[in-house]
Amino acid sequence: MALAAAALAVLVPLGYDGLAGVLLLVCGAAGLAVASAAAWWTLTLRGPLRWAAGVLVLAVPAAIVALFAATLLWALPVSLALWGVAVWSGRYALRGTGSHRVRSKEYRTPPPQRPFLIMNPRSGGGKVDRFGLKEKAERLGARVVLLDPDEQQDITALARAAVAEGADLLGAAGGDGTQALVAAVAAEHGIPFLVISAGTRNHFALDLGLDRDDPGACLDALSDGVELRVDLGFAGDHPFVNNASFGAYAAIVQSPSYRGDKIGTSLDLLPDLLTGQQGARLTAKAGDTTLDSPQAVLVSNNPYRTGDPFGFGRRDRLDTGALGVLGVRVDGAADAAALLLDPEPAALTVLTVREVVVEADAAEVQVGLDGEALVLPSPVHCRIAAGALTVRVPRKRPGVVQRQPRLDWRRLRKLAATVSRTAAPRRM
Repeated sequence: MALAAAALAVLVPLGYDGLAGVLLLVCGAAGLAVASAAAWWTLTLRGPLRWAAGVLVLAVPAAIVALFAATLLWALPVSLALWGVAVWSGRYALRGTGSHRVRSKEYRTPPPQRPFLIMNPRSGGGKVDRFGLKEKAERLGARVVLLDPDEQQDITALARAAVAEGADLLGAAGGDGTQALVAAVAAEHGIPFLVISAGTRNHFALDLGLDRDDPGACLDALSDGVELRVDLGFAGDHPFVNNASFGAYAAIVQSPSYRGDKIGTSLDLLPDLLTGQQGARLTAKAGDTTLDSPQAVLVSNNPYRTGDPFGFGRRDRLDTGALGVLGVRVDGAADAAALLLDPEPAALTVLTVREVVVEADAAEVQVGLDGEALVLPSPVHCRIAAGALTVRVPRKRPGVVQRQPRLDWRRLRKLAATVSRTAAPRRM
């Protein structure tokens, strides 16, 4: 059904208006290429040319949609509906082929007796106060330390002091950078770590299946929880729970103005960073692959999904014992267009490895570590510590569901061929 629906989704527009349908598809592909090239010009040019390119980025897709809607009439919604049927059927067909997410093993353990939690009241726009996290944690028997917004405090030292005083669980309510620092101390001393989704984006909490809309629900792990064994990434001696970013993004987050004006700062710095006029020249060695002069390298604690738009930016597992590597080198508008149109663009490198070495043509390398700005000596050795971290999570959490498998059309075609051969009557 998936393959038939996908074929019909293409044939319906073609059959509706014959040659005009073919021309529309060509126009659509060309429009996407122009919009991608315009996006590159928007990021790398300045002044009136940048504004003109920005208008193209918005106007071309809008014109394509309007053209399709005016020309295809009923054929367009029918085609979209068929694509929906194709995607649903394909995912359903692949559920039993072993391509779906395997749930991490959970361990039932007694509740902690002396939990210690560090909370940042500024994170997430004040979620600690808004959700009454300190009060709930203390009712559950935890000792809570609130970070002082007006004073720079050593989070690692606070966590280590708590362990020395007998804490049998460490937790953090804050951004992923804070989470990583406390998690590293918990891993170092072999005690569980509690994630409280009180940051802005909470990517680590998301991939653990925690409720990002209600950080108070994370505290249920103190009384009714299970434990998971997950990996921890390191860039040099610095831990990360999500990723270490090198190149353009890492240089942008170093700017003092970034926190107050992220978009403005990015638009101001990107032209020089992407064209190589500013910033260090990077080389990344990942296994047998060497990335020469990439504009950006992202090293993640377990690989991100890249081939499935429905799960892009998510990690299927946190316990594979491998780093994910995404490297981007775009040399012009043509490469930018290929990133969108080519299924395997040359400008994008996707790898899964155990170690990555990133070096620069300078003594130091700028790094964005779980969103925090750092400058580390070059080269930077990134590694994965498999199963180093024990995470305590609520037994019931909304993100733990049977996830749909990645829609792989090649696997689907093979499955259909296998089923048809099996179902076909044998000749006597």
